[in-house]
Amino acid sequence: MPILRFLPEATKIDFVGARYFAFALDGLLLLASIISIAVHGFNLGIDFTGGVLMQVKAAQTIDIGKMRAEIDSLGFKESQIQYFGGGQCDIPADSCVLIRVQPDASQADQVVADAIKGKLGAGYTFRAAEVVGPKVSGELFRAGVLATLLAVLAIGGWVAVRFEWQYGISAAVATGHDVLVTAGLYSILHLDFTLTSIAALLTLAGYSINDTVVVFDRIRENRRKFKRMPLTELINLSTNQMLTRTILTSVATAVSLVPLLIFGGPSLFDFSAAILFGIVVGTFSSVYVAAALLIYLPAPAGSIDANPAEASV
Repeated sequence: MPILRFLPEATKIDFVGARYFAFALDGLLLLASIISIAVHGFNLGIDFTGGVLMQVKAAQTIDIGKMRAEIDSLGFKESQIQYFGGGQCDIPADSCVLIRVQPDASQADQVVADAIKGKLGAGYTFRAAEVVGPKVSGELFRAGVLATLLAVLAIGGWVAVRFEWQYGISAAVATGHDVLVTAGLYSILHLDFTLTSIAALLTLAGYSINDTVVVFDRIRENRRKFKRMPLTELINLSTNQMLTRTILTSVATAVSLVPLLIFGGPSLFDFSAAILFGIVVGTFSSVYVAAALLIYLPAPAGSIDANPAEASV
């Protein structure tokens, strides 16, 4: 029975030869991201700027779309509404929501709470209300950035132990690039940067290294089979062998994100857009950048290239 193939079984693309174009393109993306973050910063959401949080419970199922429209009509700078569980709200889970609003500096917290209560009416029970100040929010932002940096370093360390130190450096650089460029997307497009954004960056780091490790593993396998093959040819061979798998995996993941991007609503749009953009950038860097960086590092054990950068020209 014939096998359905979307790509040729054996490609012969010169990935190493195109590395200068790939480095230039990635360099431009990285430069644009760094400049935007340095100049404009991030459009921080309620999680990182503070605001009023209220837990609301109802006897019936809450229509979160209708409630969001009512809250937005009050004219707050930003608002977030989501279902939550825990305590008395476990059953049913959609009878409790967490409302977060970011009022203007001139609005008192109690006035904000009273405005929300008056708008929603008597059909709701307001279980708790609290104010998150900018100090706590600033600590959350720093913790989120630190967690992302540590994740990238941990990924590089794991790859260095699993393979060799050259692979670890390449993996850390490529993964860090993917995360930073995606963070730059938030700054350039002024998307809301919240704790969900940190989750998106961490998710992207894990996804990006998955593709990179697959290519690295094939390079290591081919080094054992073709002991006399130069490193540049080995990289091209290994990347071409894994190209179909890499592209199909990325396309399948991207296709699953498109409905979330279109129908997920405003609360999930930024998250979905960032992940989708990160998949494209991460796939490109895994194919063109991560393995090619090995050329500029001391040759891994078993390679016959004494000076791999010269041998590749």
